[in-house]
Amino acid sequence: MHKVKVLLRNRNLVYAGPNETALDAARRMESARVGALVVLDGRRLVGVFSERDLMTRIVVPGRDPAAVRVREVMTGDVVTAHVEERRSQCLEKMQEAGCRHLPVIEDDEVVAMLSMRDLLRDEIEEQVEEIQSLRAYIHQAPLA
Repeated sequence: MHKVKVLLRNRNLVYAGPNETALDAARRMESARVGALVVLDGRRLVGVFSERDLMTRIVVPGRDPAAVRVREVMTGDVVTAHVEERRSQCLEKMQEAGCRHLPVIEDDEVVAMLSMRDLLRDEIEEQVEEIQSLRAYIHQAPLA
């Protein structure tokens, strides 16, 4: 089972500042094709702004995303992962917290955002490799 650091190859951190407008953050999410951003005050993690936050705290109540600051609507109680954790640990954290994104920490800094999709894609890839290995083994083994 892979550690988180294996999943983070070639990944750029997409983030927002707490004083940005929700509209600017949503545009960045759309441009980067991500469902959530880490919210950083300098280098310090202060929250996560997700599609769920956008829908439940801005769209549904009828607030103007151009007038709302990210700090007003972000999720502040953030569950994180460490680069040395295993995929199963991250999935367990997500299930317990009811979230689909985990900021990843290394040396007390946020280095990436990991999504449920990232974890499940990795699990599927690992299973495919295992199946291919088993098939190769079976086809090379002599029949009794």
